[in-house]
Amino acid sequence: MKVGVLGGGQLGRMLALAGYQLGVEFRFFDPSSGAPVGQIGQLIAADYGDHDALKRFLDGLDVVTYEFESIPLSTVRFVADHVKVFPPVAALETAQDRLVEKSLFQELGIPTPAFAPVDSLDDLRSAVTRIGLPLVLKTRRMGYDGKGQAVLRDESSVERAWKQLGGSRLLAEKYVAFQHELSVIGVRDPVGREVFYPPIENLHREGVLRRSIAPAPSATLETAALAIDYSRRLMDRLEYVGVLALELFSVDGTLLANEMAPRVHNSGHWTIEGAETSQFENHLRAILSLPLGVTTPRGCSVMLNILGHIPPAESVLAVEGAHLHLYGKAPTEKRKVGHLTVVAQTMEAIQPRLWPLQEALGIGRDEL
Repeated sequence: MKVGVLGGGQLGRMLALAGYQLGVEFRFFDPSSGAPVGQIGQLIAADYGDHDALKRFLDGLDVVTYEFESIPLSTVRFVADHVKVFPPVAALETAQDRLVEKSLFQELGIPTPAFAPVDSLDDLRSAVTRIGLPLVLKTRRMGYDGKGQAVLRDESSVERAWKQLGGSRLLAEKYVAFQHELSVIGVRDPVGREVFYPPIENLHREGVLRRSIAPAPSATLETAALAIDYSRRLMDRLEYVGVLALELFSVDGTLLANEMAPRVHNSGHWTIEGAETSQFENHLRAILSLPLGVTTPRGCSVMLNILGHIPPAESVLAVEGAHLHLYGKAPTEKRKVGHLTVVAQTMEAIQPRLWPLQEALGIGRDEL
């Protein structure tokens, strides 16, 4: 079995590490010759619009997947004309436009914050009147890790936000004062079999995921069932194949959908050590029509992203239950260069182990 991966970052790297133990071969396509996957597999480095290079990439592949959702649609459609692509192109197209995405949520009865398309300053003023302040103004495309967003808290910020983001098609959303950020990760195969991981509780700082806890301590059985139901609605409508992550806000016992990611997801990294089958292995099982793996947690897990510097390995590995993953990236300020996961039978057992790990990452006790 030979899998092609569009994109050469850490998610593609972790897919390959999970797949090699199954005897799967990989080939990667990325515009950067220095992409991290080049350290562990065959990399074709060329522009996404280079059809000759894409044909070389496709030679002999059984299936193609992608590791982030900003791959040009034209590239994925070209690939889909030659070989199977999972997740399906329709899912990628939906996730690339926040307005299309939110509209699908509403069509499926999945609650969202109030939202409105914004294509002019007058549209923005109308959205402020209809939705109210505070609100979040977002680019409809290409925003990630907090980029392409502005929070409007008062009337004086309206024109400033428009000047900051007005060169793009935008979406205005009601600012949500949530109690918790949750995500749920589902997996679906080509004949509709589905498995789900328990909801995950996430903490972001400056738009970047810093910590994930699984299973989410704040999620009741009813909340978990609802989150999984929302994920199932999306996967069934899209005839989805692979891993899908759905991000949610928990507000006074209700769930509001924020966005979906048609790929393996940062909040699911804990599954490598913390679940019977990792999200990466299950994604490969799904796209290759192999039996899906059990998603049962192995106790409790906390995942911390490593940003901007490489911690001393001895400081991390000295902590019982801790696992270090480095992505082969040169550290720069706030860049994701790895993650660590600590696993134990209970959260009470994990808590004292977090302090030395946060110290190794330069994170104060009160920051997370």
